[in-house]
Amino acid sequence: MSYRMTRRLALAAAVSCVLAAGAASAQDRFNASGLENFDSSDGFIVTFRDGSAARTDKQRMLRTVNGAAAAALARAPSALRHERTLGIGADVVVPDRKLDRAESEALMRSLAANPDVAYVEPNVRLYPTLTPNDQFYNLQYGFQSGVGGSNANLAWDLGFRGAGKIVAVIDTGYRPHVDLGTNIINGYDFISSAATANDGNGRDSSALDPGDWTTAGQCYSGSPAGNSSWHGTHVAGTVAARTNNTTGVAGMAFNARVLAVRALGRCGGTLADIADAITWSSGGTVSGVPAVGANRASVINMSLGGQSTCTSSSAMQVAINGALARGTTVVVAAGNSNLNVSGFTPAGCMGQGLIVVGATDSAGAKAVFSNYGTGVDVSAPGVQIASTLNSGTTIPASDNYVYYSGTSMAAPHVAGLVAMMHSKPSTDCLPATCESIIKANTKPFGVVPAVPMGTGIIDALRTLNATP
Repeated sequence: MSYRMTRRLALAAAVSCVLAAGAASAQDRFNASGLENFDSSDGFIVTFRDGSAARTDKQRMLRTVNGAAAAALARAPSALRHERTLGIGADVVVPDRKLDRAESEALMRSLAANPDVAYVEPNVRLYPTLTPNDQFYNLQYGFQSGVGGSNANLAWDLGFRGAGKIVAVIDTGYRPHVDLGTNIINGYDFISSAATANDGNGRDSSALDPGDWTTAGQCYSGSPAGNSSWHGTHVAGTVAARTNNTTGVAGMAFNARVLAVRALGRCGGTLADIADAITWSSGGTVSGVPAVGANRASVINMSLGGQSTCTSSSAMQVAINGALARGTTVVVAAGNSNLNVSGFTPAGCMGQGLIVVGATDSAGAKAVFSNYGTGVDVSAPGVQIASTLNSGTTIPASDNYVYYSGTSMAAPHVAGLVAMMHSKPSTDCLPATCESIIKANTKPFGVVPAVPMGTGIIDALRTLNATP
Protein backbone atom coordinates (compact mmCIF):
# COMPACT_ATOMS: atom_id res chain seq x y z
CA MET A 1 0.00 0.00 0.00
CA SER A 2 1.37 3.40 -0.97
CA TYR A 3 2.16 6.16 1.49
CA ARG A 4 -0.50 8.32 -0.19
CA MET A 5 -3.16 5.62 0.23
CA THR A 6 -2.14 5.02 3.86
CA ARG A 7 -2.35 8.74 4.58
CA ARG A 8 -5.73 8.98 2.85
CA LEU A 9 -7.12 6.13 4.97
CA ALA A 10 -5.70 7.67 8.14
CA LEU A 11 -7.32 11.00 7.32
CA ALA A 12 -10.63 9.27 6.59
CA ALA A 13 -10.46 7.48 9.92
CA ALA A 14 -9.70 10.76 11.70
CA VAL A 15 -12.64 12.46 9.99
CA SER A 16 -14.88 9.53 10.97
CA CYS A 17 -13.76 9.86 14.59
CA VAL A 18 -14.45 13.58 14.58
CA LEU A 19 -17.90 13.05 13.05
CA ALA A 20 -18.68 10.32 15.57
CA ALA A 21 -17.54 12.52 18.44
CA GLY A 22 -19.60 15.41 17.08
CA ALA A 23 -22.69 13.21 16.86
CA ALA A 24 -22.22 12.03 20.42
CA SER A 25 -21.71 15.51 21.74
CA ALA A 26 -24.76 16.75 19.84
CA GLN A 27 -26.78 13.95 21.45
CA ASP A 28 -25.62 15.16 24.85
CA ARG A 29 -26.67 18.71 24.09
CA PHE A 30 -30.43 18.14 24.13
CA ASN A 31 -32.88 16.65 26.59
CA ALA A 32 -36.00 14.96 25.22
CA SER A 33 -37.19 13.57 28.55
CA GLY A 34 -40.46 15.02 29.78
CA LEU A 35 -42.03 15.26 26.31
CA GLU A 36 -44.92 12.93 27.18
CA ASN A 37 -47.25 15.73 28.36
CA PHE A 38 -45.25 18.64 26.94
CA ASP A 39 -47.18 21.60 25.59
CA SER A 40 -45.03 23.20 22.90
CA SER A 41 -46.79 26.53 23.42
CA ASP A 42 -44.58 26.82 26.51
CA GLY A 43 -41.61 26.80 24.14
CA PHE A 44 -38.06 25.56 24.29
CA ILE A 45 -35.08 26.70 26.35
CA VAL A 46 -32.00 27.17 24.19
CA THR A 47 -28.59 27.93 25.67
CA PHE A 48 -25.98 29.28 23.26
CA ARG A 49 -22.30 29.00 24.06
CA ASP A 50 -20.45 31.95 25.57
CA GLY A 51 -18.73 33.86 22.79
CA SER A 52 -21.14 32.75 20.06
CA ALA A 53 -22.83 35.48 18.01
CA ALA A 54 -26.28 34.10 18.82
CA ARG A 55 -25.62 34.49 22.55
CA THR A 56 -25.72 38.28 22.31
CA ASP A 57 -27.40 38.97 18.97
CA LYS A 58 -31.10 38.04 19.24
CA GLN A 59 -31.70 38.42 15.51
CA ARG A 60 -28.84 36.00 14.84
CA MET A 61 -30.31 33.71 17.46
CA LEU A 62 -33.73 33.75 15.77
CA ARG A 63 -32.21 33.02 12.36
CA THR A 64 -30.42 30.05 13.92
CA VAL A 65 -33.48 28.52 15.60
CA ASN A 66 -35.73 29.11 12.60
CA GLY A 67 -33.12 27.58 10.31
CA ALA A 68 -33.04 24.51 12.53
CA ALA A 69 -36.85 24.29 12.39
CA ALA A 70 -36.87 24.53 8.60
CA ALA A 71 -34.26 21.77 8.36
CA ALA A 72 -35.99 19.43 10.82
CA LEU A 73 -39.70 19.75 10.18
CA ALA A 74 -41.72 18.87 7.10
CA ARG A 75 -44.12 21.68 8.00
CA ALA A 76 -41.98 24.19 9.83
CA PRO A 77 -43.48 27.03 11.89
CA SER A 78 -43.53 30.28 9.94
CA ALA A 79 -41.49 31.68 12.80
CA LEU A 80 -40.27 30.93 16.29
CA ARG A 81 -40.50 34.01 18.44
CA HIS A 82 -38.11 34.98 21.21
CA GLU A 83 -40.12 35.18 24.42
CA ARG A 84 -37.38 36.24 26.85
CA THR A 85 -33.84 35.73 28.08
CA LEU A 86 -33.57 33.99 31.45
CA GLY A 87 -31.42 35.11 34.32
CA ILE A 88 -29.06 32.21 33.56
CA GLY A 89 -28.50 33.54 30.02
CA ALA A 90 -30.60 30.96 28.17
CA ASP A 91 -33.37 31.97 25.74
CA VAL A 92 -36.98 30.84 25.59
CA VAL A 93 -38.27 30.45 22.02
CA VAL A 94 -41.88 29.59 21.16
CA PRO A 95 -43.27 28.16 17.89
CA ASP A 96 -46.29 29.79 16.27
CA ARG A 97 -48.09 26.44 16.02
CA LYS A 98 -48.38 23.35 18.19
CA LEU A 99 -45.65 20.76 17.69
CA ASP A 100 -46.27 17.14 18.53
CA ARG A 101 -43.76 15.01 20.43
CA ALA A 102 -41.91 13.80 17.32
CA GLU A 103 -41.66 17.32 15.91
CA SER A 104 -40.46 18.71 19.23
CA GLU A 105 -37.71 16.13 19.46
CA ALA A 106 -36.72 16.68 15.81
CA LEU A 107 -36.44 20.41 16.38
CA MET A 108 -34.24 19.92 19.45
CA ARG A 109 -32.00 17.45 17.61
CA SER A 110 -31.59 19.95 14.79
CA LEU A 111 -30.70 22.73 17.21
CA ALA A 112 -28.27 20.52 19.14
CA ALA A 113 -26.42 19.75 15.91
CA ASN A 114 -25.34 23.39 15.78
CA PRO A 115 -21.97 23.66 17.58
CA ASP A 116 -22.96 27.10 18.92
CA VAL A 117 -25.78 25.51 20.92
CA ALA A 118 -24.66 24.39 24.38
CA TYR A 119 -27.99 22.86 25.38
CA VAL A 120 -31.66 22.71 24.35
CA GLU A 121 -34.60 21.34 26.29
CA PRO A 122 -38.40 21.59 26.37
CA ASN A 123 -39.81 24.19 28.76
CA VAL A 124 -41.66 21.45 30.63
CA ARG A 125 -44.14 22.06 33.43
CA LEU A 126 -43.44 21.00 37.01
CA TYR A 127 -46.17 20.50 39.59
CA PRO A 128 -46.66 20.69 43.35
CA THR A 129 -45.63 17.35 44.80
CA LEU A 130 -48.79 17.00 46.87
CA THR A 131 -50.63 13.95 48.20
CA PRO A 132 -53.39 15.54 50.33
CA ASN A 133 -55.22 13.58 53.02
CA ASP A 134 -57.89 15.03 55.31
CA GLN A 135 -57.42 12.74 58.32
CA PHE A 136 -56.52 14.67 61.47
CA TYR A 137 -54.34 12.74 63.88
CA ASN A 138 -51.07 13.07 65.78
CA LEU A 139 -51.08 16.84 65.64
CA GLN A 140 -47.68 17.92 64.32
CA TYR A 141 -45.78 14.79 65.29
CA GLY A 142 -43.15 16.05 62.84
CA PHE A 143 -41.88 18.58 65.36
CA GLN A 144 -41.94 16.18 68.30
CA SER A 145 -39.36 13.76 69.72
CA GLY A 146 -41.21 10.53 68.90
CA VAL A 147 -39.78 7.92 66.60
CA GLY A 148 -41.03 9.70 63.47
CA GLY A 149 -40.41 13.26 64.65
CA SER A 150 -37.56 15.68 63.95
CA ASN A 151 -36.75 16.63 67.59
CA ALA A 152 -37.50 20.25 66.73
CA ASN A 153 -39.19 20.72 70.11
CA LEU A 154 -35.91 19.84 71.82
CA ALA A 155 -33.89 22.03 69.46
CA TRP A 156 -36.08 25.08 70.14
CA ASP A 157 -34.81 25.07 73.72
CA LEU A 158 -31.36 26.00 72.37
CA GLY A 159 -32.79 29.36 71.27
CA PHE A 160 -31.84 29.18 67.56
CA ARG A 161 -35.23 29.48 65.91
CA GLY A 162 -34.40 31.16 62.62
CA ALA A 163 -34.36 34.79 63.74
CA GLY A 164 -33.19 37.17 61.01
CA LYS A 165 -33.18 34.51 58.27
CA ILE A 166 -35.29 34.27 55.10
CA VAL A 167 -36.53 31.09 53.46
CA ALA A 168 -37.77 31.44 49.87
CA VAL A 169 -40.74 29.18 49.16
CA ILE A 170 -41.02 28.82 45.38
CA ASP A 171 -44.56 27.57 44.99
CA THR A 172 -48.13 28.73 44.30
CA GLY A 173 -47.68 31.99 46.21
CA TYR A 174 -49.38 32.68 49.53
CA ARG A 175 -52.58 33.68 51.22
CA PRO A 176 -52.45 36.08 54.17
CA HIS A 177 -53.14 33.98 57.26
CA VAL A 178 -53.51 34.82 60.92
CA ASP A 179 -50.91 32.19 61.79
CA LEU A 180 -48.35 33.54 59.30
CA GLY A 181 -48.79 37.25 59.99
CA THR A 182 -45.63 39.24 59.43
CA ASN A 183 -43.59 36.06 59.02
CA ILE A 184 -44.54 36.15 55.32
CA ILE A 185 -42.88 38.50 52.80
CA ASN A 186 -44.56 39.25 49.48
CA GLY A 187 -41.93 38.30 46.92
CA TYR A 188 -42.72 38.20 43.19
CA ASP A 189 -44.99 36.44 40.71
CA PHE A 190 -42.82 34.77 38.06
CA ILE A 191 -45.65 33.11 36.12
CA SER A 192 -45.33 34.47 32.59
CA SER A 193 -48.60 33.07 31.20
CA ALA A 194 -51.75 35.02 32.11
CA ALA A 195 -53.89 31.91 31.59
CA THR A 196 -51.79 29.83 33.96
CA ALA A 197 -51.36 32.66 36.47
CA ASN A 198 -55.14 32.97 36.93
CA ASP A 199 -54.73 36.51 38.27
CA GLY A 200 -55.51 38.39 35.07
CA ASN A 201 -51.94 39.04 33.98
CA GLY A 202 -48.48 37.57 33.64
CA ARG A 203 -45.48 38.45 35.79
CA ASP A 204 -46.06 41.08 38.46
CA SER A 205 -44.99 42.15 41.92
CA SER A 206 -47.73 40.30 43.82
CA ALA A 207 -47.08 36.76 45.02
CA LEU A 208 -50.65 36.40 46.32
CA ASP A 209 -52.24 33.07 45.38
CA PRO A 210 -55.58 33.59 43.58
CA GLY A 211 -56.24 29.85 43.52
CA ASP A 212 -55.11 27.10 41.16
CA TRP A 213 -58.40 25.24 40.65
CA THR A 214 -58.88 23.55 37.29
CA THR A 215 -61.68 22.14 35.18
CA ALA A 216 -61.59 18.67 33.63
CA GLY A 217 -59.25 18.52 30.64
CA GLN A 218 -57.87 22.01 31.24
CA CYS A 219 -54.26 21.00 31.79
CA TYR A 220 -53.99 18.12 29.31
CA SER A 221 -56.27 15.63 27.65
CA GLY A 222 -57.97 13.63 30.38
CA SER A 223 -56.70 15.74 33.27
CA PRO A 224 -59.12 15.77 36.22
CA ALA A 225 -60.83 18.81 37.70
CA GLY A 226 -59.30 20.00 40.95
CA ASN A 227 -59.91 22.48 43.76
CA SER A 228 -57.42 25.15 44.71
CA SER A 229 -54.58 23.64 46.71
CA TRP A 230 -53.17 26.74 48.47
CA HIS A 231 -50.02 24.62 48.40
CA GLY A 232 -47.55 27.46 48.97
CA THR A 233 -49.45 28.61 52.07
CA HIS A 234 -49.29 25.12 53.56
CA VAL A 235 -45.55 24.84 52.89
CA ALA A 236 -44.95 28.33 54.33
CA GLY A 237 -46.70 27.36 57.56
CA THR A 238 -44.46 24.34 58.07
CA VAL A 239 -41.42 26.57 57.64
CA ALA A 240 -42.43 29.50 59.83
CA ALA A 241 -45.97 29.57 61.23
CA ARG A 242 -46.21 31.85 64.25
CA THR A 243 -45.66 29.85 67.45
CA ASN A 244 -46.60 30.29 71.11
CA ASN A 245 -49.45 32.60 70.01
CA THR A 246 -52.28 30.32 71.29
CA THR A 247 -53.51 30.00 67.69
CA GLY A 248 -53.28 27.24 65.10
CA VAL A 249 -50.02 25.41 64.46
CA ALA A 250 -46.30 25.81 65.08
CA GLY A 251 -43.58 26.29 62.49
CA MET A 252 -40.14 24.70 62.26
CA ALA A 253 -38.15 27.95 62.26
CA PHE A 254 -40.87 30.15 63.70
CA ASN A 255 -38.67 33.24 64.11
CA ALA A 256 -37.61 33.14 60.45
CA ARG A 257 -39.53 34.76 57.60
CA VAL A 258 -40.80 33.23 54.36
CA LEU A 259 -40.22 34.97 51.04
CA ALA A 260 -43.24 33.89 48.99
CA VAL A 261 -42.23 33.43 45.34
CA ARG A 262 -44.98 32.48 42.92
CA ALA A 263 -43.99 30.15 40.06
CA LEU A 264 -46.81 27.56 40.10
CA GLY A 265 -50.35 28.37 38.96
CA ARG A 266 -53.07 26.51 37.16
CA CYS A 267 -51.58 23.36 35.63
CA GLY A 268 -48.25 23.80 37.43
CA GLY A 269 -45.43 26.02 36.27
CA THR A 270 -42.84 26.04 33.53
CA LEU A 271 -39.19 25.20 33.90
CA ALA A 272 -38.25 28.65 32.59
CA ASP A 273 -40.36 30.49 35.18
CA ILE A 274 -39.04 28.32 38.02
CA ALA A 275 -35.43 28.80 36.89
CA ASP A 276 -35.89 32.57 37.00
CA ALA A 277 -37.51 32.31 40.45
CA ILE A 278 -34.47 30.40 41.74
CA THR A 279 -32.07 32.94 40.27
CA TRP A 280 -33.95 35.92 41.67
CA SER A 281 -34.58 34.49 45.16
CA SER A 282 -30.87 33.78 45.62
CA GLY A 283 -29.83 37.30 44.63
CA GLY A 284 -29.24 36.83 40.91
CA THR A 285 -30.41 39.14 38.14
CA VAL A 286 -33.53 38.50 36.07
CA SER A 287 -34.28 40.94 33.27
CA GLY A 288 -37.31 43.14 33.94
CA VAL A 289 -37.63 42.10 37.59
CA PRO A 290 -36.49 44.37 40.45
CA ALA A 291 -33.66 42.91 42.50
CA VAL A 292 -34.62 40.93 45.58
CA GLY A 293 -32.28 43.15 47.62
CA ALA A 294 -32.39 42.73 51.39
CA ASN A 295 -34.92 39.91 51.05
CA ARG A 296 -32.41 37.56 49.44
CA ALA A 297 -32.98 34.05 50.76
CA SER A 298 -30.31 32.04 52.53
CA VAL A 299 -32.27 28.87 51.75
CA ILE A 300 -34.76 28.00 49.01
CA ASN A 301 -37.54 25.43 49.37
CA MET A 302 -38.96 23.80 46.24
CA SER A 303 -41.83 21.44 47.00
CA LEU A 304 -42.40 20.81 43.31
CA GLY A 305 -41.27 18.50 40.57
CA GLY A 306 -41.92 16.66 37.36
CA GLN A 307 -40.87 13.48 35.61
CA SER A 308 -37.96 14.77 33.53
CA THR A 309 -34.27 14.03 33.95
CA CYS A 310 -32.03 16.79 35.25
CA THR A 311 -28.78 16.84 33.26
CA SER A 312 -25.67 18.91 33.85
CA SER A 313 -26.69 21.46 31.21
CA SER A 314 -30.42 21.70 31.92
CA ALA A 315 -31.94 25.06 32.90
CA MET A 316 -32.91 23.73 36.34
CA GLN A 317 -29.39 22.49 37.08
CA VAL A 318 -27.80 25.73 35.87
CA ALA A 319 -30.20 27.79 38.00
CA ILE A 320 -29.50 25.64 41.06
CA ASN A 321 -25.75 25.91 40.44
CA GLY A 322 -26.11 29.69 40.41
CA ALA A 323 -28.04 29.73 43.69
CA LEU A 324 -25.49 27.47 45.39
CA ALA A 325 -22.63 29.63 44.12
CA ARG A 326 -24.35 32.68 45.65
CA GLY A 327 -24.40 30.89 49.01
CA THR A 328 -28.06 29.82 49.06
CA THR A 329 -28.82 26.28 50.20
CA VAL A 330 -31.49 24.60 48.03
CA VAL A 331 -33.96 22.09 49.49
CA VAL A 332 -36.22 20.07 47.16
CA ALA A 333 -38.93 17.45 47.58
CA ALA A 334 -38.06 13.98 46.31
CA GLY A 335 -41.47 13.50 44.68
CA ASN A 336 -44.52 11.35 45.31
CA SER A 337 -44.41 8.65 42.62
CA ASN A 338 -42.68 5.87 44.60
CA LEU A 339 -39.96 5.86 41.94
CA ASN A 340 -36.25 6.62 41.78
CA VAL A 341 -35.51 10.34 41.99
CA SER A 342 -33.04 10.05 39.11
CA GLY A 343 -35.91 10.49 36.64
CA PHE A 344 -37.29 13.66 38.21
CA THR A 345 -36.57 17.41 38.19
CA PRO A 346 -35.41 19.04 40.43
CA ALA A 347 -35.04 15.99 42.69
CA GLY A 348 -32.62 14.37 40.23
CA CYS A 349 -30.38 17.42 40.02
CA MET A 350 -26.93 17.48 41.63
CA GLY A 351 -24.90 19.88 43.72
CA GLN A 352 -23.10 20.28 47.02
CA GLY A 353 -25.72 22.10 49.07
CA LEU A 354 -28.72 20.74 47.19
CA ILE A 355 -30.67 18.68 49.72
CA VAL A 356 -33.19 16.17 48.33
CA VAL A 357 -35.80 15.14 50.90
CA GLY A 358 -37.84 11.94 51.10
CA ALA A 359 -40.92 11.52 53.31
CA THR A 360 -41.51 9.33 56.35
CA ASP A 361 -44.56 8.78 58.56
CA SER A 362 -45.15 9.04 62.30
CA ALA A 363 -43.66 5.55 62.79
CA GLY A 364 -40.46 6.61 61.05
CA ALA A 365 -41.20 4.39 58.05
CA LYS A 366 -40.92 5.34 54.39
CA ALA A 367 -44.09 7.04 53.17
CA VAL A 368 -45.67 4.73 50.59
CA PHE A 369 -45.69 7.50 47.99
CA SER A 370 -42.16 8.85 48.53
CA ASN A 371 -39.60 8.69 45.77
CA TYR A 372 -36.31 7.11 46.76
CA GLY A 373 -32.81 6.33 45.52
CA THR A 374 -29.20 7.26 46.13
CA GLY A 375 -30.08 10.82 45.13
CA VAL A 376 -32.14 11.26 48.31
CA ASP A 377 -30.04 12.93 51.02
CA VAL A 378 -32.30 12.75 54.09
CA SER A 379 -35.88 12.05 55.03
CA ALA A 380 -38.32 14.12 57.08
CA PRO A 381 -41.92 13.88 58.33
CA GLY A 382 -44.31 14.05 55.39
CA VAL A 383 -47.50 12.12 56.24
CA GLN A 384 -50.50 13.90 57.80
CA ILE A 385 -48.73 17.22 58.31
CA ALA A 386 -50.94 19.97 59.76
CA SER A 387 -50.34 23.49 58.50
CA THR A 388 -51.89 26.77 57.44
CA LEU A 389 -54.36 26.81 54.54
CA ASN A 390 -57.39 28.59 53.09
CA SER A 391 -60.92 27.17 53.04
CA GLY A 392 -61.78 28.33 49.51
CA THR A 393 -62.40 25.54 47.01
CA THR A 394 -61.70 27.91 44.11
CA ILE A 395 -61.20 31.56 45.07
CA PRO A 396 -59.86 32.54 48.52
CA ALA A 397 -62.14 32.31 51.55
CA SER A 398 -61.24 32.10 55.25
CA ASP A 399 -58.15 30.92 57.12
CA ASN A 400 -58.08 27.29 58.16
CA TYR A 401 -55.75 24.38 58.91
CA VAL A 402 -55.51 21.13 56.97
CA TYR A 403 -53.46 17.94 57.08
CA TYR A 404 -51.58 17.27 53.85
CA SER A 405 -49.22 14.42 52.98
CA GLY A 406 -46.35 14.44 50.52
CA THR A 407 -42.65 15.03 50.12
CA SER A 408 -43.83 18.64 49.66
CA MET A 409 -44.54 18.59 53.39
CA ALA A 410 -41.21 16.93 54.27
CA ALA A 411 -38.99 19.42 52.44
CA PRO A 412 -40.00 22.53 54.46
CA HIS A 413 -39.02 20.76 57.68
CA VAL A 414 -35.48 20.68 56.26
CA ALA A 415 -35.58 24.22 54.87
CA GLY A 416 -36.67 25.44 58.30
CA LEU A 417 -33.83 23.49 59.89
CA VAL A 418 -31.31 25.25 57.63
CA ALA A 419 -32.73 28.60 58.76
CA MET A 420 -32.31 27.50 62.39
CA MET A 421 -28.68 26.57 61.67
CA HIS A 422 -28.08 29.96 60.06
CA SER A 423 -29.50 31.76 63.11
CA LYS A 424 -26.65 30.61 65.33
CA PRO A 425 -24.29 33.51 66.19
CA SER A 426 -21.62 32.65 63.66
CA THR A 427 -21.12 32.92 59.91
CA ASP A 428 -23.85 31.06 58.03
CA CYS A 429 -22.68 27.64 56.94
CA LEU A 430 -22.08 27.39 53.20
CA PRO A 431 -24.58 25.21 51.31
CA ALA A 432 -22.24 22.21 51.07
CA THR A 433 -21.42 22.43 54.78
CA CYS A 434 -25.08 22.77 55.80
CA GLU A 435 -25.90 19.67 53.78
CA SER A 436 -23.00 17.72 55.24
CA ILE A 437 -23.94 18.58 58.84
CA ILE A 438 -27.61 17.67 58.36
CA LYS A 439 -26.76 14.34 56.71
CA ALA A 440 -24.22 13.43 59.39
CA ASN A 441 -26.62 14.10 62.27
CA THR A 442 -29.83 12.26 61.43
CA LYS A 443 -31.76 9.84 63.63
CA PRO A 444 -32.47 6.22 62.63
CA PHE A 445 -35.58 5.24 60.71
CA GLY A 446 -38.30 3.68 62.82
CA VAL A 447 -38.64 1.02 60.15
CA VAL A 448 -35.57 0.39 57.99
CA PRO A 449 -36.60 1.16 54.40
CA ALA A 450 -36.06 -1.40 51.65
CA VAL A 451 -34.84 1.32 49.29
CA PRO A 452 -32.37 4.19 49.77
CA MET A 453 -33.97 7.12 51.64
CA GLY A 454 -30.92 9.10 52.69
CA THR A 455 -28.88 8.90 55.88
CA GLY A 456 -31.94 8.91 58.14
CA ILE A 457 -34.66 11.20 59.51
CA ILE A 458 -33.54 14.75 60.28
CA ASP A 459 -32.67 15.42 63.92
CA ALA A 460 -32.86 19.13 64.66
CA LEU A 461 -31.27 18.89 68.09
CA ARG A 462 -28.19 16.93 66.94
CA THR A 463 -27.86 19.11 63.85
CA LEU A 464 -27.90 22.39 65.77
CA ASN A 465 -25.45 21.06 68.35
CA ALA A 466 -23.11 20.08 65.50
CA THR A 467 -23.40 23.47 63.74
CA PRO A 468 -20.52 25.82 64.58
